[in-house]
Amino acid sequence: MAASMVNEVLASGRYHDVLSILKGLRNGAVYGVKIRAPHALVMTFLFGSGSLRNKLRVIFKATYTHSKNLASFVFLYKTILVIMRWLEGKQEGAHSLLAGFIGGYIVFGENNKVNSQINMYLLSRILFGAARMARDKGLIPDPKVDVFPLFAALVWAIVMWQFETNQSVLQQSLQNSMTYLYHDSNVWHGISDFLWRNKPGQI
Repeated sequence: MAASMVNEVLASGRYHDVLSILKGLRNGAVYGVKIRAPHALVMTFLFGSGSLRNKLRVIFKATYTHSKNLASFVFLYKTILVIMRWLEGKQEGAHSLLAGFIGGYIVFGENNKVNSQINMYLLSRILFGAARMARDKGLIPDPKVDVFPLFAALVWAIVMWQFETNQSVLQQSLQNSMTYLYHDSNVWHGISDFLWRNKPGQI
């Protein structure tokens, strides 16, 4: 009986705005766990130190932070959109810009490792998007040849130069990954750390 009443309310559309905010909160939390938990698990056990308990605590904290922040942002963003739509009678393109600005400042403005990774991920995506928008609007010419190889070459040239000459400017997890790939592979003491694993403290 209760389930049928709930289904009736959900299907009626009477509380669509409020329910969409609540479902956005739920989806943000779930997606945050799905994205962060595997990443934190791999990075912590690959590069982390300390006891198993400490590693699990790091994984849980990173996953919780990502999930909480994403859920909070979705909730805040959708709430602001609904309020502005109610006030103006319709949704405008500028609403998403303002809602994103407010939500980004409040939720993702704290400078921590999780927020840093999320913001850098988004920055790379919006740069791609900005280039495509400029092309679509005729602000830059549509290339006659595939420029992706040149783009890849420039990205890798710059990141390798930064890593080898001033790696402190790079994000910590990227430093760890690149050190493992390019510097740790220069050092070994026998077959065990040549084939299997780097010895503790080896750089």
